[in-house]
Amino acid sequence: MQVTRTPAVAAAIVIAAVGYGACLGIGNAQTQAPAAQPAAVSNDLQRSVEVYGYDAAGKSGGVRGEVIYYYKCWVCHNDYARAAGSPAPTLKDIFTRAKLWNGDPVNDETVANQIRNGNPLMPTFSTTLKDADIADVLAYLHDGCCYEETNPPVNPWYRATAQNSPAMPERGNLRGGPRGTVRDGDGQLLEGIAVQLIAPNAVRTTVYSNEAGQYEFPKLLAGAYTLRIAKPVEFLPYVRDAVQVVDGAKFDDIVLQLRSKTDLLPPTDDVLSQLTGAEWMANLPGTAEEKYTFSRTCGEGCHGYEQIMRNSYDERSWRLMIFRMLHYSGSPLIVLGRPRGNPQQEEMIVKWLSRVRGPDSKIGQIRVFPRAHGPGTDVVVTEYELPHVLLATHDVAGDSKGNIWYSSHRTPFMGKLDPRTGIVSEYQVPATPPGILPGVHRITVDKNDIVWGSENWAHNLVRFDPPSQTFRVVPIPATEPLNSPGFGNFSIGPDGVVWFARNKVVQKIDSKTGEVIERIPMPIGISPNPYDNIITPDGSFWAGGAPAGGGDSIELMDTRTNKLTEVLSVSRDSTPARGGFDAQNNPWFGGRGGALLKLDVKAGQIREYWPPTPYVTFYEAMPDKRGEVWAGELHGGRMLRFNPQADHWTEYVLPEPYSHDRRTWIDNSTTPVTVWYVDHNSYMVRVQARN
Repeated sequence: MQVTRTPAVAAAIVIAAVGYGACLGIGNAQTQAPAAQPAAVSNDLQRSVEVYGYDAAGKSGGVRGEVIYYYKCWVCHNDYARAAGSPAPTLKDIFTRAKLWNGDPVNDETVANQIRNGNPLMPTFSTTLKDADIADVLAYLHDGCCYEETNPPVNPWYRATAQNSPAMPERGNLRGGPRGTVRDGDGQLLEGIAVQLIAPNAVRTTVYSNEAGQYEFPKLLAGAYTLRIAKPVEFLPYVRDAVQVVDGAKFDDIVLQLRSKTDLLPPTDDVLSQLTGAEWMANLPGTAEEKYTFSRTCGEGCHGYEQIMRNSYDERSWRLMIFRMLHYSGSPLIVLGRPRGNPQQEEMIVKWLSRVRGPDSKIGQIRVFPRAHGPGTDVVVTEYELPHVLLATHDVAGDSKGNIWYSSHRTPFMGKLDPRTGIVSEYQVPATPPGILPGVHRITVDKNDIVWGSENWAHNLVRFDPPSQTFRVVPIPATEPLNSPGFGNFSIGPDGVVWFARNKVVQKIDSKTGEVIERIPMPIGISPNPYDNIITPDGSFWAGGAPAGGGDSIELMDTRTNKLTEVLSVSRDSTPARGGFDAQNNPWFGGRGGALLKLDVKAGQIREYWPPTPYVTFYEAMPDKRGEVWAGELHGGRMLRFNPQADHWTEYVLPEPYSHDRRTWIDNSTTPVTVWYVDHNSYMVRVQARN
């Protein structure tokens, strides 16, 4: 299907056909990038604009309708949910039926009215979907419905091939590329502006202007690129196509026009789509209790706040959706489970969302957080496209060859990125049994470059051998029902044994057979289901955190003696989620309560470290070889670097308002270290601090 793009995107697609130069550009060529900027420039090269408008797979028609269906319809109408008791009918071949459930004849008008008006068990979508949105859903229902996990939508931005993606040097390549200066129309030099070059193969490289307004790219392959400002929320979009790039080039000054004459911004879709979740929280009215309750029940990491805040619903519709979100298991919401929160909290969230994102809600002028500054500007961020969208990508891990592997939480694919070229290879995990949702949660690579993954919904351990491209799937015993979380955050020790704690038992599992080798009971009072399982490189210590639903504990076991202890944090709702050990065998966790958490083993105490940005939470924290700790700020659009010795924070503002980092992989072989994560919105991110 032809994907319609605005002129800016279409130009970028044309550039893709041009290709790179044959080698690295060398010398001091003074290539000029014109500074003049037309009054009206599209911002649809901003990924968050596409996500906010459901345009990730296409701008109109059935291909866009599939994305809307995925977010609005799939949760109740998919075959897994229907088998588990959902009364929603399948929508496949709906236009071959004579009548709807209410007796109306089936045609475009009646189906559109059903979408607009809902029913007692279906939200009213007329307050959040425009006529064009509904028309695209109808196009999808006519031709292509319904979404299948084995065939996710193609990403129109992925275009890396052997022809247009020659290998780039990775190590030590942090400077020496094109450079320039950013200022505003009054001549003021601007710090913290994200200057981005999009390569012919769609790999995006972003650097930031320093306090003198100056920026410098790493060495890039010679060729025609798109030059733009990433997340220009305070300024009007700036895009230049067909910019010729050679190393050492001095671009003309980039001159930006302020969007507003004050520090407040109009609440247009372009502005709202560039807000981080934390900025949404700061700008919406409400009490501290309302916002904290929302964060702890709706912000744990299944999705970003933009997926909620781009909507406006009446109270009845919010109530239906919040009930589904809080009473069904995991992110697919297929199986009815234990509630997240209590009835009072649930009612508070419904009332708050109805007030701030209801049909008649008005959003006032917007105040955004400060741009990057100081050491936070001394970084290179590279974004890589993946072949498909709607992957619910989850984890990353690197192998010894420099490849980065990622997992897809809701499809049967895992992938391998070659960061030297941007080329991605996908591998399909063997089919799950009929009626079981596919999807790999954790992914890790062992010392022999064997890739391991967990099928959280099917409760399987997956082993993949890249040279032979063969899979082995090992069922793991679980007491939870299928299609709900059962086998997720495991670890593999140096001896190849799987570690996984569940139901008050730490289990050692044979990775070849799935048989439990040893069960180590947890003492009474210890958290029954730690969310993560981490182990030291030498296998001497195991640690786990709180259950997914909340808690205040970290568990530590000396694996040589099986002595297991539990330490509580001062905060009652710190909820240590995922993490890793530092060189002193202290476990670190990202806290869903909003802090980084370290179990100081010598002191027997949990240390809590609170970040500079408000309203953020953490899914994970990962120490590097120097003892610094890295973590993506959920809902913050920032990668955080914390030096516990100096008690110093550095926040790297990312080119998108997302930092949905559920697993950080750190390449400690580089200096400085290289940090990787895969965002929930189906793209890979590399962060390279220069200092």
